[in-house]
Amino acid sequence: MDPMAEIKATFFQECEEQLAELESGLLAMEGGDDGSETVNAVFRAVHSVKGGAGAFGLDDLVRFAHVFETTLDQVRSEKLAPTPELLKVMLRAADVLTDLVRAGRDGGTVDEARTEAIAAELNAFSGGEADAVADDDDGMGELDFQPLAVGVPAAPPAPEGGGWTVLFKPRADLYAKANETVLLLRELSRLGQVEVELDASALPLLPHLDPEGSYLSWTVRLTGDATEGAVREVFEWVDGDCELQVQPASGADVPEKSDAATALPGPEAGGELDIASLIAKAQEAAVADPPPAAEPTTADAPGAPASAAATPAKASANAPAAAAQAAPTIRVDLDRVDRLIDLVGELVINQAMLAQRVTEAGLARASSVAMGLDELEQLTREIQDSVMAIRAQPVKSVFQRMPRLAREVASATGKQVRLITDGEGTEVDKTVIERLADPLTHMIRNAIDHGLEKPEKRKEAGKDPEGVVRLSALHRSGRIVIEVADDGAGINRERVKQIAIDKGLIAPEAALTDEEIDNLIFMPGFSTASEISDISGRGVGMDVVKRSIQELGGRISITSRPGLGSTFTMSLPLTLAVLDGMVVSSGDQTLVAPLTAIVETLQPRSSEVHGLGGGARVISIRGSYVPLVDVGVSLGYRTEPLEPEAGVALLIEGEGGARAVLLVDAIQGQRQVVIKSLEANYRRVPGIAAATILGDGRVALILDIDALVAASRANEAPRLMQAAG
Repeated sequence: MDPMAEIKATFFQECEEQLAELESGLLAMEGGDDGSETVNAVFRAVHSVKGGAGAFGLDDLVRFAHVFETTLDQVRSEKLAPTPELLKVMLRAADVLTDLVRAGRDGGTVDEARTEAIAAELNAFSGGEADAVADDDDGMGELDFQPLAVGVPAAPPAPEGGGWTVLFKPRADLYAKANETVLLLRELSRLGQVEVELDASALPLLPHLDPEGSYLSWTVRLTGDATEGAVREVFEWVDGDCELQVQPASGADVPEKSDAATALPGPEAGGELDIASLIAKAQEAAVADPPPAAEPTTADAPGAPASAAATPAKASANAPAAAAQAAPTIRVDLDRVDRLIDLVGELVINQAMLAQRVTEAGLARASSVAMGLDELEQLTREIQDSVMAIRAQPVKSVFQRMPRLAREVASATGKQVRLITDGEGTEVDKTVIERLADPLTHMIRNAIDHGLEKPEKRKEAGKDPEGVVRLSALHRSGRIVIEVADDGAGINRERVKQIAIDKGLIAPEAALTDEEIDNLIFMPGFSTASEISDISGRGVGMDVVKRSIQELGGRISITSRPGLGSTFTMSLPLTLAVLDGMVVSSGDQTLVAPLTAIVETLQPRSSEVHGLGGGARVISIRGSYVPLVDVGVSLGYRTEPLEPEAGVALLIEGEGGARAVLLVDAIQGQRQVVIKSLEANYRRVPGIAAATILGDGRVALILDIDALVAASRANEAPRLMQAAG
């Protein structure tokens, strides 16, 4: 692969992160957090995107980012207040910036009229300052460059206004992260009057030049009333990527330059450095006295000047200290991680096969082979947990998109909405996160459009005109549970049932419970919208949500209280790769029941089992009656029900607390299994969630507990099918 293509791909990956940080920061500012840390984070995000875009010639992106950056800089310097009107424009500008980044990555086009309109709005807020410098190639303004030469005092006495002498030497890492020294110097110029001197004495001959190295350094004399903190703040986002000294101008000592500096030409009168003359002079000096090979150090790029090594320890203690605290990270292609997970899955299967062989061989548990196999099992599980942790990511990446969505839907519906998020740090497998965005989008839109009332109706009901939608995530019993709750009017069950009858989804005489009526919302083609709009009303949405959740091996349930609101609860597996299961047999088949759904195992007695009409049975457990599901009959493995005393009962609990008992022939044991998609390799089977490979090489089906529970609940499935027919 072309090295430049790799660098460009990395840049666009970083852009995605910066854009996410940008939107998150703007939303935080919209929520009232306009502190310097938040504003600086937003500014750095736009600045980083702009710097990298310039390196790859993405001129449209650079121009727009420059206008955006200028407006943010005025907010950062408190010249411009982050009013709600300005933040709305900035959020739209973030969308344009995202479109420009994607166009630069994928080669597409953007709406130029929209881009220019947003840029004009930003300029209107910033007073046109961006236009004033847009044509300046370097954006440096009135910086005065003067050459460093022997005989010139290193640091002349500071004027009466006081000031600082800044010694600044970038490391190679600064440039590798798409930062620009010219922008840093420009920021310094905004703090007061500056005089900048360039030290090019370390620049080697072309044969010795490392294109990724760093050879130049600067001395900046700043006159004015700026504090040391303000000066250091300019360099905060390159902290650790440069050597920095900030000293009072009256006592600053600039390191002396070598004799080579006298032979190097400085800037011309116009303020521009003559690079051609610089190289020619350096070559002449090198012919007479070739420079020794530079010894690379751990801190500097190859060819760093000797003066850099003599930099006082104070500078290195200030800058790299913070960088050392950051956890080191690496970028790895997702395909490589997926391949690693697949291999670990195969390792788990092979470990199970070895355990099966040892058991079949009749080796004692105390034998050396069996003990070694136990250790292998423990190591395999640790490896698997560690590998799965690599893919685990917080749901924040999905949650942070929702405030923007809530605001747009609220604006379109004329409602006042406050979105509260909780549990953003809850981690789940990346594949689950990637497929959560669409269901959550539908549910948030549904909660605002259908769940919340208009402000005037909320006032009539004695509620706050501002409705609340709460989005939360938490871990529960080895799964992730995501809830979308609103404090609206709740589900109007009479209206829902009547709409279902009018659409022919149920029979007019169907007798449904409140829970069954609520679940009609998930039927294809159902909609309570009175008119079609951009938000809803086309009969798609919640059925798509349910199907998406089921494809992830999850389940969704509704609880609603009239006048108080509704809560939609999604329960999803933490990973789509492995699960802990109970291996059972039913008929001549081997099945796996997810361990997280099993409450306890029982040995039923005939006196505890009672028959109901239609062949349904219940079992008495500690004074309560629970539906009894014969797994073999439900899945068609046999036609005659199993006698209770001839089998083993598994008390399971589904989402929402619904319980049932699964009757199986026997329990074979508990083990960790690798999930294989049955739908992708065969087709969807009712009551079956997925498949796995056992230690003996056979394929075992993984039970869909909630589907079995739902089908058993007072013969729910037959009645609903009859009602829908």
